[in-house]
Amino acid sequence: MTLAHGAGGQSSAALFDAVFAPAFANAWLDRHEDGAVLDVPAGYRLVVSTDSFVVKPRRFPGGSIGHLAVHGTVNDLAVMGAQPRWLTAAFVLEEGLAIDELSAIVADMAEAATSAGVSIVAGDTKVVERGAADGMYITTTGIGVRSLDVHLGADQVQPGDRVVVSGPIGDHGVAILMARGDLQLTGDIRSDSASVYPQAAALLAAVPDTRWLRDPTRGGLASALNELVRECGLGVWLDEPTLPVNPVVAGACELLGLDPLYIANEGKLVAIVPHDQAEAARAALGPAARVVGEVAPEPEGMVVLRTTIGGTRIVDLLVGDPLPRIC
Repeated sequence: MTLAHGAGGQSSAALFDAVFAPAFANAWLDRHEDGAVLDVPAGYRLVVSTDSFVVKPRRFPGGSIGHLAVHGTVNDLAVMGAQPRWLTAAFVLEEGLAIDELSAIVADMAEAATSAGVSIVAGDTKVVERGAADGMYITTTGIGVRSLDVHLGADQVQPGDRVVVSGPIGDHGVAILMARGDLQLTGDIRSDSASVYPQAAALLAAVPDTRWLRDPTRGGLASALNELVRECGLGVWLDEPTLPVNPVVAGACELLGLDPLYIANEGKLVAIVPHDQAEAARAALGPAARVVGEVAPEPEGMVVLRTTIGGTRIVDLLVGDPLPRIC
């Protein structure tokens, strides 16, 4: 990359034609206009979400910053009950970045977008001086459509509802930690970076009364549930023996003094569903899903864990950032 690639002239056009246009080709982008005009089906609402991605390293077991740039925004739409349809993408690139690496990351984005059923319809590229951007930052904005009969939110949650997670927690954060190599840890663990839309759609079809959905990314399951209880004014009780955690993740967390409840995920969702539909929800989410807790009137605004040894402990909001630059 050179600064000329971000100057809007011939080099910018050449970069677009060589890297972005072939990878993201679609009817909207091919018009080469300043925006995309999108037709929304009757009977639907628009759902919009934006996220930025600064992961280090940019490539890791199970994915790359390109995969995250698609999956992270797609998943924010999916847990809002929307079908992801379109993305825009903005790149901040550092002078000196290899064009081959950029092309590979863009190819990852195209692969992830195709798999998730979304089109990248608009975007922007800026190039900054050496040392100003650590290689590459990506921001994506997603647009989805949601049926008028979908109603999700903390205000829907009731005492007695169950907490369901779609699979093992903490895989992404630990995969990133091991990929950095700073702590000389080894283990067979891959990021769970993936679209959760198929699972969210299956859940809403099987359990239309689903109360609330979230993808527990930064801050993990603990932070997602703390945000919930502070919004709804109720409490959540988790059962430690039911929490799905891969042995490699559990081992790494034990060695480093980390808690899997606070480790990021990029391909999981947590749902609150009526108590009498918890098994239907678990079945819809797949064989790795688990019912891990319940909503209760007390303690108001708190998450409490029933431990394996029979005690209890408060699971509070994360203080600080034990694993920075993970998404």
